[in-house]
Amino acid sequence: MAVITIVGSGMMGSALAFPARENGHEVRLVGTHLDRDIIDTCIKTDRHPKFTRDFPKGLKYYQIESLEEALLGADLVIGGVSSFGVEWFADHVLPKIAENTAVLTVTKGLMDLECGKLITYPAIWQKKLDDMGKKLSLCAVGGPCTSYELVFHDQTEVAFCGADMEVLKYVRSLMTTDYYHISLSTDITGIESAVALKNGYALGVALTIGVNQKNFGIDSELHFNSQAGVFGQAVREMQRLLDIQGAGTLDNLSVGVGDLYVTVYGGRTRLIGILLGRGLDIDEAKKELNGVTLESLVVAERVARAIRKKAEKGEVDLNDFPLLMHVDDILSHGKVDIPWEKFTFIKE
Repeated sequence: MAVITIVGSGMMGSALAFPARENGHEVRLVGTHLDRDIIDTCIKTDRHPKFTRDFPKGLKYYQIESLEEALLGADLVIGGVSSFGVEWFADHVLPKIAENTAVLTVTKGLMDLECGKLITYPAIWQKKLDDMGKKLSLCAVGGPCTSYELVFHDQTEVAFCGADMEVLKYVRSLMTTDYYHISLSTDITGIESAVALKNGYALGVALTIGVNQKNFGIDSELHFNSQAGVFGQAVREMQRLLDIQGAGTLDNLSVGVGDLYVTVYGGRTRLIGILLGRGLDIDEAKKELNGVTLESLVVAERVARAIRKKAEKGEVDLNDFPLLMHVDDILSHGKVDIPWEKFTFIKE
C-alpha cells in the first residue's frame, strides 16, 4: 500500500481519489485555501459536492493548514489545482514535498513567453525546483477524461508523461485499474501541449452549435456537418502547433484529439462556445456562466498571442491558423463569423 496525497480538491484531482483508493492505497485529499467549503462537505458526507457518488470508504480529508501533515510519508503527490493555481502550487506546495517524491499534475495549460515560445506547466515547476536545488520527479496527466465519468468508472484512456520512465511505470502501477488505462510517454512537451491546445479549438467547434441554435431555434436538432467541418480544421491546426512545439507525433496528436472530442461534448468550454455562437459577446457569456472557471479562454489567448508574435518574426503564417485567430478575435470582443472558406485547401 502506498500513501497518495492529492492537493487541490477540484473535480479532476478528487476524481483520481477513486482509482487510487480502490487500489487499496491510503488517500489524503487536501483542499487549497479556496476549497474550504468543499473539504467541509467531504468530511460531513464522504462525497464531493459536485459528484453524485460517494468517495470510496477510508479517504482522509485535510484543510490547507494541515498540508504538511498530509504530505508526511507520501509516495505520490497529485497536484489537483486549476491553471490559475500553478504558481501557488509552485510557491506553497513544492517546497514542502519530500525530496525525490513523485508528483503527478492534472493541470492542463501552457504559458507564453515574450519571444512567442509556449512552455508547459511542468517546465515552470522544474525551473522552480532547480532554483531551490530540489529534486522531485514531475509527471503529468493528459488525455480525454471527464471527472464525473471517471467517478462512475467509464472506460478511460489517458497518458502519463514525465522525464523518468521508471517513475512513470511506478505511478501507473499505483493508479491503473480495470477502467482507468494509462499510456506512458517521456515527451512532456508533446503530451502537455496536445491537451492544452485543444481548449480554444473545442470552443471553436461549440460555436457551430450556438450558431445553429440561433438560426433554427434552441431546441432544433444538432447539425453535425458544421461541427465536423470545424473539428477537422481544429485537428489540422493542432498538428501545425505541435510541429512548432517539436512534438508533432501521431501519439501526441491522438491524445490531443481525444481530449478535443470529449471537451466538445461536455463541460464549460462547450457552454461558453454555444453562448458565443448564439450571439452573446464574451462579457455577456462570462456573466451568464458566473462563477464557472474558464481555463480554456486563458489557454486560447496565450496560444494565439504566441503565434501572433511568431508571425511578426516571420516564423509562422497566420493564414495557417484561421480558426485559432477567429477564436482569439471573438475573445477580444469580436463577433462570430466562422471563416469557412479559409478552412478549404487544394492539394495537388
